[in-house]
Amino acid sequence: MNTNEIYQLSEFYKMFGDVTRLKILNALSCKNLCVSEIAEQLQMTHSSISHQLQVLRAQNFVKYEKIGKTVYYSLADEHIQIILKYGYEHIQERG
Repeated sequence: MNTNEIYQLSEFYKMFGDVTRLKILNALSCKNLCVSEIAEQLQMTHSSISHQLQVLRAQNFVKYEKIGKTVYYSLADEHIQIILKYGYEHIQERG
């Protein structure tokens, strides 16, 4: 890997270093959700969820689809799901 690729990989893994973002990704790994549903599930404000979704969208971790007036978020692709799964399996092995 070159320096730029290493930097990009570092930025990629930083997304998993925030508890709120991990909670959002975990929720979205089960089903597509709107901001209100995520906020309710995580017991957080719409504002804080929207901010983290914006960060996750900028890094291509989540995508959205507008249906009527509601915007539904989902994981961008199966790679995110796989990384979450393997990370969880890894910490279970240590237990």
